[in-house]
Amino acid sequence: MLKSISIKDFAIIANAELSFESGLNVFTGETGAGKSIVIEALGFALGARGDSGLIRHGAQKMTVSAVFATNALPQELKEKYALTSDVFTIKRELDTKAKSRAWLDAKPILIADLAHIGEHLVDFHGQHEHQSLFKSSVHLDLLDSFAELSKDLAKVNAAYKETKEIETKINDLEMSAAQKEKTLDLYKYQLSEIEKLSPKLGEDEELETNLPRLKNAGKLKEEAFEAHNLLSEREGSATELLYKIENILNDMAQADPSLLEIAKEFAASRTVVEDASATISSYKESIDIDPQVLDDMLSRQEALRKAKAKYGPALSDVIAFGETLKTRIAALENGSDNLENLKTALEIAAKKLLSISDALYTKRIKAAKELSDKVISEIRPLGFEEVRFEVGIEHTDNIGPRGADNVEFLFSANLGMALRPLRNIVSGGEISRLMLGLKTVLAGGTPVMVFDEIDAGISGQTGKLVGLKLKKLSLTRQVLCVTHLAQVAAYAKKHFNVSKIVKAGQTEVKVSVLEDVSKTQEIARMIGSSKVASAGYQHAQDLLKEAQTNLK
Repeated sequence: MLKSISIKDFAIIANAELSFESGLNVFTGETGAGKSIVIEALGFALGARGDSGLIRHGAQKMTVSAVFATNALPQELKEKYALTSDVFTIKRELDTKAKSRAWLDAKPILIADLAHIGEHLVDFHGQHEHQSLFKSSVHLDLLDSFAELSKDLAKVNAAYKETKEIETKINDLEMSAAQKEKTLDLYKYQLSEIEKLSPKLGEDEELETNLPRLKNAGKLKEEAFEAHNLLSEREGSATELLYKIENILNDMAQADPSLLEIAKEFAASRTVVEDASATISSYKESIDIDPQVLDDMLSRQEALRKAKAKYGPALSDVIAFGETLKTRIAALENGSDNLENLKTALEIAAKKLLSISDALYTKRIKAAKELSDKVISEIRPLGFEEVRFEVGIEHTDNIGPRGADNVEFLFSANLGMALRPLRNIVSGGEISRLMLGLKTVLAGGTPVMVFDEIDAGISGQTGKLVGLKLKKLSLTRQVLCVTHLAQVAAYAKKHFNVSKIVKAGQTEVKVSVLEDVSKTQEIARMIGSSKVASAGYQHAQDLLKEAQTNLK
């Protein structure tokens, strides 16, 4: 679960420290108060794209730290990152020059690796996802994710690439001599560029991590030297002072044994300071201030950037393209002798692709029925007594890198209404409830679920049903929810109120934890009246009481 989050200079949050409960954590506040900013900050910490435009006005960087329970991660990731404590901390920052850095338990980590860890920790539902659910391409993604078909998709993609590569080789060999020579020249030039660069996987991200240290090498070395001088065992140093205090405490403990424990603790603290001094000493010696090293790294970074722009977008794509060029050059140079062999190979590859694609279709058909049944069971209690939901699949003759299937979610909310695509018939309230059901089914074992305005278009009794659904969901996993519904907020185990304040001429977000009376007042405000003697306040009390009763 998510234990806590620390946010500094992110959008209009100057500084926020929030701790969370294991159940349903709810954020409420006026429209535009900044409720979703906390969710965006969490996404940023877990590898989402960073935008330097979100850095708070006047600040040089934004920083987000999140503490998670280690048992939320799969064993292989715990071992990979040597996570042995009960909790671990993820920290990420982005400066005004768009440079992003991240750490896992104070050790630098690549943003891509951070995002991979995040996939195992949190399942996000953002406000934009309501609209994305109208796209059939998203339906295919959701079905494949539910059926865990990543390995099957990789096989189809590999077979598709193999087929296309053979087709390219055949086209190359069938071109005229002049065209062939021109193409060979281009391929060789491109390959020479890549080979001269000799890129290594991940080195661009490594450069991005190391460059800030080198750029500030002089300052870092000077400050490390100063810190070590203050700590080292010279006259008047911190270490000497600590030794004196330790001796005094030991003398006092001889006369008063009750001080023995604090004397021992102080001795341990002094040892920590000595270890820190040794670490700082080692650090200052490791810093290289050679300007040539910095120039070389900046030049290397620029060369990699140009290569990614031409042959990327990622460095892995540049490396893969180099290998493809070698194959193409060899095929062209071997000439027409290979043409018949390639045509035979294309026939075999096409049959293989068709077979794998058909096998993928069979698995999708089976998964579609299972997904349909599970979604119906999740959304029926949300006010859909006669609901029907079906994952429709069309198997075509056009095989692509993801197979030959078109997928469309079909829906009917009322008896006698035909199944139709979501984009044609679903209202705001219906799509919200359907999204909640889909998210519940598709999240699998993800320990934390985040919902931002999942209750859009819902009110009244349906709102109560959604609130109860979220609360029941939170009994088996942690749930964070931004809501505008009092009926949902009433089920919160921990209730945060988000508001805007003006401080030193700047607008800031203030996040407060509500309990008892303040929680009742906020729910009454959401209904429309927060006066203690009002009908709205009484209604808020009734909602809270009903929420407790529904869970028994």
